[in-house]
Amino acid sequence: MRPFILLFIMVIGPSLMLAACERYEEPISPLGETDELVVLTVNSPDTYYENAEGIYAGLEVDLATEFARDLGLKVRFKIMPKLDKALLDLDRQQGHLAAGLNISPKNLLRARFGPVYQLIQPQVAYNTDYPRPRSIHHLARRKIETPGGTSHTEALNRARQQVPDLEWTEVDMTAEDLLAKLAEGKIDYAVADSTQINMAKNFYPNIGAAFDLGQPTGKAWAFSQYTDRTLLDKTQQFFKRIEQDGTLMRLLDRYYGHVERLERADVSGILQKRRTVLPDLRNHFYDAEELTGIDWRLLAALAYQESHWNPMAISPSNVRGIMMLTETTADRMKVTDRLDARQSILAGARYLELLKNSLPPRIREPDRTWMALAAYNQGYGHLEDARILAQRLNLNPDSWLDLKKTLPLLSRRKHFQDLKHGYARGGEAVILTESVRTYYEILLKYEPPHTWGFPAGDTATPLMTLSPAATLLNLIYPEASR
Repeated sequence: MRPFILLFIMVIGPSLMLAACERYEEPISPLGETDELVVLTVNSPDTYYENAEGIYAGLEVDLATEFARDLGLKVRFKIMPKLDKALLDLDRQQGHLAAGLNISPKNLLRARFGPVYQLIQPQVAYNTDYPRPRSIHHLARRKIETPGGTSHTEALNRARQQVPDLEWTEVDMTAEDLLAKLAEGKIDYAVADSTQINMAKNFYPNIGAAFDLGQPTGKAWAFSQYTDRTLLDKTQQFFKRIEQDGTLMRLLDRYYGHVERLERADVSGILQKRRTVLPDLRNHFYDAEELTGIDWRLLAALAYQESHWNPMAISPSNVRGIMMLTETTADRMKVTDRLDARQSILAGARYLELLKNSLPPRIREPDRTWMALAAYNQGYGHLEDARILAQRLNLNPDSWLDLKKTLPLLSRRKHFQDLKHGYARGGEAVILTESVRTYYEILLKYEPPHTWGFPAGDTATPLMTLSPAATLLNLIYPEASR
């Protein structure tokens, strides 16, 4: 045998054998023979990601976790590099379902799909520092990128029939990373889902949607062509149940209900002041977290919504300070100077904690926090009126999604005239809460958690440390948290 052939076998051969072994995995057991549901998905902000507390969250996490609970199974997620890889692994029996896929003509040839639970509009994103393209014709011979393994390539191929010079590159990165690249001016345009672009606009204020690319597509779970019909039937029943009982709408609202609240100037403002103003206030927010157990970033988001972190802020109605306290609230919280940043932050945190603790124990997170924020704005009495009104309208008084509908009605005479606390600008409470939610998401992305321990003997649980999946299960199965 020639020396170089022998060397090849000795050096390269074992690597090839190892690679072949790594590619092969034993097929998973059918559902009737296992105690776990194996879900294939990708790592992205709108499917599966690790949140600031190191807990996995995302719409697909919540949905699949609840589905597994219905089946009496544990859930295990397998993270794929791309969604089209998930379809390949379904055929190789490496998962029971793939979560987070868009239904497209190409995907329909490769898999079976469950019910549509979200409509997605592919869009062309652009950097708003430059002129906005008005149609697909303006994209010819420009640098366009889209995440690999998505259905956007199909939409671009259809668009190329109108614009033969249209070219693009599929890149191996998440939509969030791609849109960050667009914000930095490294590419001309990007193609992504409307939800992904809306979320990115809250982190990169120079991102915008130029126009829709093709028609909306449905998002659904994908199954192998050989999947047992029983699993498909159970999936149909699951989505029918969560649509009827409101769970699906609550989850969609949890992740996307607030993402379009802020304007570009709002996002630019908090990003700029987080570098220039927040450093001088951060320790006060840390102390407020240790005092109340409320995440300091949520308190900072509330303070920014109230005063843009201005300790000297004063409203025409004499509401004052960085947390915009009324005289009554300041007296109740023993504040001697509402314009003192530290006193205001600590008092605002304690007041928010008091409001949260005043709510019935059955109200779970995160709805409990959003309701407390609404009460911070309009008062606890008006929040209770909104909950009473929800009952009258056959809505859920313990759901923030439903209170977003009833709070604005407190300004209408036919609704407020026979409520205990009368007229209220309830719509303002909704705006405040939804804006704080978005500011909170921004601070979660850019600011690390406070790592100091709680004072000795303090057993309070920090607010919002549970993942959305855990909070959903607590909402539906209160006994699980005991």
